[in-house]
Amino acid sequence: MAQKKIKTANVMIKNKRATFDYEFIDTYTAGIVLTGTEIKSIRAGKASLVDTYCYFSNGELWVKNMYVALYMEGSYNNHIERRERKLLLNRKELRNLEADTKAPGFTIVPAKLYINEKGLAKLDIALARGKHEYDKRQSMKEKEAKMEIKRAFMK
Repeated sequence: MAQKKIKTANVMIKNKRATFDYEFIDTYTAGIVLTGTEIKSIRAGKASLVDTYCYFSNGELWVKNMYVALYMEGSYNNHIERRERKLLLNRKELRNLEADTKAPGFTIVPAKLYINEKGLAKLDIALARGKHEYDKRQSMKEKEAKMEIKRAFMK
């Protein structure tokens, strides 16, 4: 009996603005509770993490404002584009994250949405601290320096 191979495209949706605005302290990989047509849109790469954030409600972690485009072949069963979606982590991780976010200046930011090797949608979230303006300038200088080095080696 041959095993069924799951064919997945390399779907990797990043929140580039989050890496610029926040300093990541710790990262976690969470599953997402999705409806039928949402996973099809994500596999097609039709999702965005712009202006998304995570929050706790009744001991559960939710992601708010994550955009998943309507599925073109979906009919009346199509999903709502910007609905709140529940994130799946184990109890210990949830307790640690909730305790860490109670400290001032810390938040939970979605960093990356992808499809894993089993074909499941996963969301990398990060416990983050907001950067000041001078931190952002320093990050830009470091990025430019890396690009200069890369260009020098390419010649």
